[in-house]
This record gives sequence, structure tokens and C-alpha cells, in this order.
Amino acid sequence: MILAIDQGTTGTTCLVVDAALGVRGRAYAELPQHFPAPGRVEHDPEEIWAGVLATAEAALREAGARPQQLDAIGITNQRETTLLWDRHTGRPVGNAIVWQDRRTADRCRDLPAARLRELTGLISDPYFLATKLEWLLAATEPAGSLAFGTVDSWLVWKLSGGRMHVTDETNASRTLLVSLATLDWDDELLGLFGVERELLPTIVPSSGVVCEVDLLGATVPVAGLAGDQQAALHAAGGAKATYGTGAFVLAPTGGDCSPPPHGLLRTAAARSAAQPPEYALEGSVFVTGAAVQWLRDGLGLLADAGESSAVAESLSDNGGVYFVPALAGLGSPHWLPEARGLVTGITGGTHRAHLVRAALEATAYQTRDVLEAMPDTFHRLRADGGQTANRFLMQFLADLLGIRVEVPAEREQTALGAALLAGTAVGLWEEPPQPPPDAVYEPAAERGEAERLYAGWREALRRTL
Repeated sequence: MILAIDQGTTGTTCLVVDAALGVRGRAYAELPQHFPAPGRVEHDPEEIWAGVLATAEAALREAGARPQQLDAIGITNQRETTLLWDRHTGRPVGNAIVWQDRRTADRCRDLPAARLRELTGLISDPYFLATKLEWLLAATEPAGSLAFGTVDSWLVWKLSGGRMHVTDETNASRTLLVSLATLDWDDELLGLFGVERELLPTIVPSSGVVCEVDLLGATVPVAGLAGDQQAALHAAGGAKATYGTGAFVLAPTGGDCSPPPHGLLRTAAARSAAQPPEYALEGSVFVTGAAVQWLRDGLGLLADAGESSAVAESLSDNGGVYFVPALAGLGSPHWLPEARGLVTGITGGTHRAHLVRAALEATAYQTRDVLEAMPDTFHRLRADGGQTANRFLMQFLADLLGIRVEVPAEREQTALGAALLAGTAVGLWEEPPQPPPDAVYEPAAERGEAERLYAGWREALRRTL
């Protein structure tokens, strides 16, 4: 059995997965987000760690399994979230800066964007990690020996009692500090951001035994590490879109690590040490599920995010209301950190259902924006993540894209990808089973209507841009 730890932006999910890819136990715990100032988003690293331990124990309990029965641990994590801690005490020097944080937007405008894109496949945006680390280092009193890491680094450090300081290639490739061609820390980039090598974790492939750790009294190997979107791509085995806090569309490109097309990113894909480097094109949408969460928590328009599908379906159309959810700027393919949210088309007849429907439709519109920037034509889309439980959204997505949308039975494909990477590393399987999709959504709307709706979105987006 594999324990898959999926440490995400708004919570931590743990799955206990058997050799047939069946989920024997699961647990979830919300992770508090801290907003110390406008545009700033932080996590408490100790709250991250406590949530992982609690959900791991709860998932094993639900599975009726003891930690000693685990073959391996796989870890997948929110990417670009930046942590700094003291090597001697193991204590964080402050809160983690979350990937959504915008505090370094001004600094990003001064960076050599073309050179960064050439070396890293990324763009000059506060979404990525290097300027967050630069900010933390400038704000930290020099004391002791510091260690930097992404969330995977922090969890392996804690699980190993401070013996292992590592990150995997998929997480490292999101830092703006790694050459995509070599998948190693790059001296030119380290110099640009003033980062010393002594701070940095060792970079390892995503599938392979990293170390043995103590978990709840048992010694278990950590054998899988990957950023959440690359883990989901590994589970999908092809182009996919993951819908959670944001939406992330990835398509594998084999060994091609050339600079990506306009509006997209190129990133490292998960692999084992025995495989050559693999890469993927990515479109990163910052706010999808987070918009529904904001309607619930910020405006009180929903008692529960799960009711959004029925609320949207209570309307025959969107009433001309569009919501551009630039609550944390705009990601792919626009990359405008200073953009702010906008609702258009409001009339005296607009009510809460229109806003709820507009938030869900915005997820589909943003997905189409990304797919239209991709060089390849898609004939189907594999969709995973919590928002795939929303029937209205999945059908609207199929209608808007005009292609088949497939949803797996296990929505948590990020965790399943981590399990696959770990299980492969310890020889649990050579060819893991490929379960059929649980739900399939075929396009049902007339193309003319879909194009009319998309044109309305483009007009709303134009006003935001």
C-alpha cells in the first residue's frame, strides 16, 4: 500500500492506495490561509506539517491499516509556495509565501524577461518562486544556517528529522533558479536573485527512493515527489486540466525544452532516474474554485460550494453577466499580476444565481483561453480535481470547447499521481491499471451559441485588460 500525501493550497488530502489503485482510506483537513495585507497570501509551515500528520493518521485509520503495512510514501504539493527555515533548530523563520502572493510584482517588472524565458521556460511573474525567496532573504535577520524549500522539501525535512534536504525536478523547475535544459541550479540565475547554493535543496527525479523516514512509529521510504500539476499529468497519461483553487492545463511534449509559445509555460514533467528528462506545456489559471470559495466566504452567496451547480442550473442562461475572477491577477495566457476582478452585465434583474453561474462559466472560458494558446488541437480533455464534481461546470466546459470531457472516478488525481510515482519506484507495479472514466460529457450546445457566449467573455476580459 502507498500513502499519498497531497498538500494543497486550501487543505491537505491523504489517500491510502492499494496495488489495484483502489483508495482504501482518505482524509482531508483544511489549511488556514493568512492575508496580512492586500495582495499577500501566507501559510504557517507548522500548520502545514500538523495537517499532514493528522490526515495521514486519519487516512490509515479509515483504511484499517497500520503504518508498518505501507510500502512507500508519495508526496505532491502546491507549487511555488516558498519556505525558509533554520537548519539547526528546524524552525521556520516566518510564514511561507504562497504561490498566489503578489507582493513582488514591482520587482518582476525589472527582471530580464526574455532571458528568464529562454533559460527556465517561465515568465517574469510573482507567481514563480525566486522573487519570493529574494524577499524573504531581505526580510530575514542573518542568523544561523538557513534552508530554503518548497512544500515537498519542508515535508521531507520534517519526516526525516532534518536529515534530508531535497526537492524534485518538477518543483525545482518552477523556481526561476533552474535551467530547464540541465534541470539543475543555474549560476546565472542564482546571481540574478542573490541566492547562495548553500540554501538550496538537492534536486532529485520524481520517482525513486529518496530516504527512509519515521511516520507514526514506522520506517517507510519516501519514493515519489512531484508538484501537484505534474503529478496529475502523470496520472492522466496525456493532456489534462486540474480544477481546484485554480485551473492548470498541461500537455506532455516529450524531450522538447525549447522556449514555450506566447502565453504558456514549459515545465519539467515527472520521471524516474532511469528515464530521460520529460517536459510539458502548461497554462496556469490562478482563480477558478477560489472564485466559488470567495462567493461563499467573502460575499455569503453560498452556504456550501457544492450547491453552486444547482444554483447555476436554476437559470436558463447567464443573463449577460460575466465575472472575470482576477482576484490574484491573471495568469495564462495574459500574465497580468496587476489585473483585478470585474463583473459586467449587471442589471436590476441580476441576483445571486447570476453571479454563481458567472463564476462557474469563467472557469470554462479561462480554460478555452489556454487551449487556444496551445499549438496542438485537442479532441478530448481529461479533467480532474474537486470542481469536476460540478455537473453544470463540466457540461458547460464540453459545450464551450466543443470536445469530449472525461472525468475519472477518483477526483484526486494529484494524490493518485504521487501514489503511482512512489509505487513504481518500489516495484509495486510495472504497468499500473488504467481505470475507465467515471463520467463523460459530450458537447450538446450549438456552436453558434457557444461562440456567442465566448465573445461576451472576451469583451469582459478586454475591459479588465
